[in-house]
Amino acid sequence: MSAAYLDKLNPDQRRAVEHGICEHGVGEPAADAAPALLVIAGAGSGKTSTLAHRVVHLAASGIDPRRILLMTFSRRAAVEMTRRVQRIGNEAFGAKGSAGGALNALTAALSWAGTFHAIGARLLREYARRIGLEPTFTIHDREDSADLMNLVRHDLGFSAKQSRFPTKATCLAIYSRAVNAEQELEAVLAKSFPWCCPWEDELRALFAAYLDAKQRQHVLDYDDLLLYWAQMMCEPSIAADVAGRFDHVLVDEYQDTNRLQASILLKLKPDGRGLTVVGDDAQSIYSFRAATVRNILEFPAQFRLAAAVVTLERNYRSSEPILAASNAVISLAAERFTKNLWSGRASSERPGLVTVADETDQAHYVAHRVLENRESGSALKAQAVLFRASHHSAALEIELAVRGIPFVKFGGLKFLDSAHVKDLLACLRWAENPRDRVAGFRVLQLLPGIGPAKAGQILDQAGSPDAVAALAELRSPAGAKADWSAFADTMRGLSLRLAGWPAEIEAVRCWYEPHLERIHDDAPARKADLMQLEQIAATYPSRERFLTELTLDPPDATSDEAGAPLLDEDYLILSTIHSAKGQEWSAVFVLNVVDGCIPSDLAAGETEEIEEERRLLYVAMTRAKHQLDLVVPQRFYVHQQSRGGDRHLYASRTRFVPDALLALFEQRTWPVHAQEPDRAAGRSDPPIDIAARLRARWR
Repeated sequence: MSAAYLDKLNPDQRRAVEHGICEHGVGEPAADAAPALLVIAGAGSGKTSTLAHRVVHLAASGIDPRRILLMTFSRRAAVEMTRRVQRIGNEAFGAKGSAGGALNALTAALSWAGTFHAIGARLLREYARRIGLEPTFTIHDREDSADLMNLVRHDLGFSAKQSRFPTKATCLAIYSRAVNAEQELEAVLAKSFPWCCPWEDELRALFAAYLDAKQRQHVLDYDDLLLYWAQMMCEPSIAADVAGRFDHVLVDEYQDTNRLQASILLKLKPDGRGLTVVGDDAQSIYSFRAATVRNILEFPAQFRLAAAVVTLERNYRSSEPILAASNAVISLAAERFTKNLWSGRASSERPGLVTVADETDQAHYVAHRVLENRESGSALKAQAVLFRASHHSAALEIELAVRGIPFVKFGGLKFLDSAHVKDLLACLRWAENPRDRVAGFRVLQLLPGIGPAKAGQILDQAGSPDAVAALAELRSPAGAKADWSAFADTMRGLSLRLAGWPAEIEAVRCWYEPHLERIHDDAPARKADLMQLEQIAATYPSRERFLTELTLDPPDATSDEAGAPLLDEDYLILSTIHSAKGQEWSAVFVLNVVDGCIPSDLAAGETEEIEEERRLLYVAMTRAKHQLDLVVPQRFYVHQQSRGGDRHLYASRTRFVPDALLALFEQRTWPVHAQEPDRAAGRSDPPIDIAARLRARWR
């Protein structure tokens, strides 16, 4: 077999791919001594290709692909990685004969490719009985977890406190932060939720009761998938068994991991041998999810034999002027891995630093430039407008609507967050795990005449471990009498798996649709989602796998996309910077590049918060291929101030673009006439009161 499939890699990529793999294969002593590998992959440097090539090269060098664990941060990334591996494998092994058999074995054996949470869920099911779980446990998404937290909160009487107790969402956020950051509750409250500090004792009691409720109902929440996995790896016999399954562990987007994920990796590969992590400290922007840049910064020193570091600096996305400005912005970071992105894409067009009067002019400018680009041959889809917070695009959305420019705004509801999809999934989850009180509580309230109180009473009456089976024996509630028999029969069929998978999802959809029409005015659009859900379900081998993987990584909703242009084949992209990570466009406009927005005034405290804001701007800038405009409004109109009423706030350019960097940008003011002198300056004529003239007409 030829290694020609590596010839397309640049020297740094090839060094990363071949690390620890000598000429004669991985079985040589030199490979056993190879340290862990950290690949610092700059924006647009081909990290996905590098990681996929390493997987193929490991397999080509004798590693059994069934002993390779590949973890990503989304199911889509895992699917894309598998596709890349298959394509590269075609080059490495060929597609026919015995070589084709080797390729098929490679791609089929990459079943250990997925998200941290999906891999965790799979391992927990395999080891469930050894760690006190039922293998049939169900997984709550964030909303279901918050609902269960609220039930426990109510049972403990905290919702009846005279002073305001934290809401269910806040309680879950506190719990999640403590779990993922591996921090004590006291520290989490002091740093991230100071207004909740007086409730520390009550929160401890709440979280303990929440854990007990999950155990009784055989459910895990999203955070438990990592927490239980990490705790499982603290048992030497289980840790040795799990770690012994994998010769190589590869992790994508390592800068986005939290402390819990890092601890899992260190238990999988305590000495670092066989461990490869890929990421970019300059793109660590998810601290609100408890991710910490410290994981990647401190990785090389985690092992007795320091990890090897390979830096990918060649950028395949952006022009040289854009990279020069981006490099300069991130070079001012307090702590980082040194790298200098470069590209072979020469251009005379520097990034724009565009000063406008206010948010209205900002909207006018962006709309004007977008249409100008379109007339020059750049499709709307090839352009994106990025912003720090979702509400920053409000004025622009109005302007786009006025001009008839279609757009999609990313960061809307996900498929699983839609009420109708959650309803149908709750039916399946309750049938899968009859002890899941949250699922049963939701399903029962789909029937007419059953509210929260009645639903709780029915669940209490059912009482047995199999509440679903007990439905047929219960007396139907008065308001739901006409619907009760069909409901009980449907749930019984799901529980007994009479229709088989995936036919049972069609059965529950048919039962649910009349209730959908009764509950929602926009039932046709929601039916389309349910049909899509049914199609998705058909791609999974079982109900359990479907529920698990859909909960962990749901697709986007069709009916809930903000501003989705259903009749247009081309549309502008609006996105928060967080949602834009990993994407690229020909032209990028970044709104509100001023202090108070970037950096956010809510993040202007500790140094680490300011540094993450700097990385956010860097991520936004490095999404652009050919054109980049940073827009700087000089003032904002702020409503309903406590003193003085409505007023203008004057803004200054972001501190992340100091005067020393201005030469890297083309500075412009828009509209152009704003640069012209004020012709009225110096004149003493009194102002003309046009409003008085108009009022006189009606006297």
